[in-house]
Parts: sequence; structure tokens; C-alpha cells
Amino acid sequence: MCLYQFLIMIRDNRAGSYQNLTNEEGKVTSHLVGMLSRTLKLMENGIKPVYVFDGKPPELKLGELAQRRAKREAAEKSLAEAQEKGDEEQIQKSTKLTTRVTKEQNEETKTLLRLMGVPVVEAPSEAEATCAALCRDGKVYAAATEDADCLTFGTKILVRNLMAAESQKKQIMEVHLDRVLEQLNISMSQFIDFCILSGCDYCDTLKGVGPSTAIRLLIQHGSLEKVLEELGPEKVPENFRYQDARQFFQECEAVNTQEVDFKWDEPDYDGLAKFLVEQCSFNKERVENYLARLRKTKSSVKQRPLDSFFGAPKVVIRDGDKFDPSKKRGAAAKGAAKAGANKRKAPGAAGGPAAAKRGRA
Repeated sequence: MCLYQFLIMIRDNRAGSYQNLTNEEGKVTSHLVGMLSRTLKLMENGIKPVYVFDGKPPELKLGELAQRRAKREAAEKSLAEAQEKGDEEQIQKSTKLTTRVTKEQNEETKTLLRLMGVPVVEAPSEAEATCAALCRDGKVYAAATEDADCLTFGTKILVRNLMAAESQKKQIMEVHLDRVLEQLNISMSQFIDFCILSGCDYCDTLKGVGPSTAIRLLIQHGSLEKVLEELGPEKVPENFRYQDARQFFQECEAVNTQEVDFKWDEPDYDGLAKFLVEQCSFNKERVENYLARLRKTKSSVKQRPLDSFFGAPKVVIRDGDKFDPSKKRGAAAKGAAKAGANKRKAPGAAGGPAAAKRGRA
């Protein structure tokens, strides 16, 4: 998710080229520039990041991936037409839809992070499920991602907008799962059903049922099965495999957290410089500046609480203010996260899917 964002945003717009940054050999480097800069920004603000990479996609997600491929193929055709016409606006729009992160770019990023002394976790399946397990079992403070599925997988704390706080002037939102369940007045199993009803990657969606309708129906009828009975078979897709999706959210494979012991090793400064300058053709002077920033973050031993990065917490919904399905409160139900979030202001940007650990790096 992080790398995709870098490939989309970090581009050379001179003379309307809108191309990724590349080295002398023409290899794309936008993902490395973005990851290096963002990780340093996190560390300079006293946060220890743990990056989690996706494993093999689950079978349930193959249909969703097929749809994405079809959209990408259509976008590639649109891009070719836009380039022929010289339509810059359409070129940018289509380019975003055709962008994908390659296996090589993933491996290059893992090499970069390990040379920086930053922990890298390779999930056996969905990265969000592993992020959730790490947070649930106290290995990290929170899971930082824009994918709300992380809550459905059971993370105790979700941090959103961490990567957009500076560039897009958004407030960082810290979402506590226990508060979400309390404010929506539902159980965890009902919350999973709510997310499936609202639409997820692991089964077809119900037309005309968004978050507000989903939470209202679920609270009124108590379970997804009874909601489907109320809607009637004509409104339920033939391939609405909600039982499989529910089981996947409850049992998705993640790393064994008992075997995880994160260490922020001393960076391999020489190895990092060689990797960036010789293998990636980064400017030597620019790399030296990066290394100086990295040394500075590692030399400081003073820990700061996350409040120093996020700012003072602001609870959006009062304790005890339960969700009332008879009232139209789409903002509370939409995305579920906003129902019980603590919003915190932040001066810097950071990335995900990742798990954030307290303290200075």
C-alpha cells in the first residue's frame, strides 16, 4: 500500500512527462525515495516503525484481484488513447489506474529497510491480519494503515491518515476497537458481519447496502443471516459467500507473535550507502544527507510519548453515546472507525500498512 502510493505520487512532472523517478539505467526509484524519506520522518519524530509485507493472496480474494486486473487493462487502453491525443489530465488519471507494485520493488524495499536497521515482517497472507495480530498481542502500539479491514481482523488500535497528515493536511485518527464496539453497541461478531454487509474484498457486495444501511439492518435484526432473510433472495448475489468471508476474518493466518521479538539494529551505513549509490544510482551527496539524518535519530536515546507526535487526544463521540439505528447518523456508521475514534493532530507524515511501536528509534 505504501509503495503503491509512492509510485503514484513521486513523479517527474517537468515538461508534462509525469513519469516515475528513475536512475541512470532507467529503473524506477520512486518507491525507494518515498520509503527512505518517510521512514526517516517517522524516526525523527520518535516512532519506531515495523513494516509488514503482504504474503500470498487468499483464494477468496481472487475474484477481487481479477476485477482489478480488468480495470487496469481498460485503463491501459485509455492511457494509450490519451497519450496519442496529448490529453495530460487523462494521462495522469489513467496512469494512476495502471500502476502496480512489482515483486522486484518489494524486494528492493525490504533490502533498504533492513540496511536501515528497521524490522521487516513478511506476512503469510494479508498484511492487515498480521498487523492486527501484532497489535492485539502487544508487540506494537498500533497498526497504521488506510485499510479498515485491520479493525475487522481484530487490531486493538488503528491509526489512519498517518501517511497523509502533512501532504494532505489531514488529522491523524486513532481508532480504538473497544470504543467502536461500545459506540455502535454491537459485538465483535456483529462488527465483522457489518463490515461484510458494507462491502469487503472476500465476497460479492449487496447493491444498495452501504455502511449506514448495513448497521441499521444489523442492529434491527441481530445477525447477517436474518438481514438476508429480510432482504429476500432476489437482492442477494448468487456468489455472496459471507460465511467464508466471516471465517476468514476470524481465522486469517498471521505470523506467530510468540516468536516475534523486534529489534532496531544499528544501521549498516556503509552497506546502505553502497546500495543507494552503486545499485540504485542515487546522488552521493544526497545519500550522505540521508545517512546524517539516520545517524542523528540513532544517537538520540530520549523517548517521547506518542502524544508528542499526534498532539492532545480529542474524543469525537462521548462515552455512553450509543448508536441509535432509528436516527440517520451515516457519519457514525460509515467506515465504522469514526464511531469511536480519537483524533490527534500531527506535524509529519508516515506510512502503512505498518505497525508503529512506541519510543525513539
